[in-house]
Amino acid sequence: MAEQAQFEELARQLSAVGAVKRDMGRILPPDCPAGSAAVLTLLGRHGDMRMSKLAELLAVDMSVTSRHVAHVVARGWIERSPDPADKRSRILRLTPEGIQQLDELSRRTTHLLAERLSDWTDDEVGQLIGLMSRLRASFGDCRSAPVRAVPAAAPVFEETTRTPAST
Repeated sequence: MAEQAQFEELARQLSAVGAVKRDMGRILPPDCPAGSAAVLTLLGRHGDMRMSKLAELLAVDMSVTSRHVAHVVARGWIERSPDPADKRSRILRLTPEGIQQLDELSRRTTHLLAERLSDWTDDEVGQLIGLMSRLRASFGDCRSAPVRAVPAAAPVFEETTRTPAST
């Protein structure tokens, strides 16, 4: 098992992944914020689905999902149709315009990753994919996983604050 110092460094590195995500967000088209891109990506990967399934995959509540869906519906990228199994529910599906937008997002993301990881070998990229997949699987569905108590003696994160004297 890894030592505490390794877990602390891992926590720092995972926090730094936020900078990578922000950089990837900068390449999105102005009318397609990250939440909309996530909706398109999940529909592209998993196919037609109910809003409740989308909320589960996004790991956000229904109100947030509804806002994202309203945004992409307004742009004509997805459509909502009655669920044959339950007329009160709606099935979300990509439109041809949504598929084009998803293709553009994929092109932009692939280009950025290829550019930034140009000095990595294919094996290193494969290792990263494998390890990130394993990390994600270890956390499972973060919305439903029980929270485990952290032993009192183990510091979780070191918080730094700035005082007026230190700025």
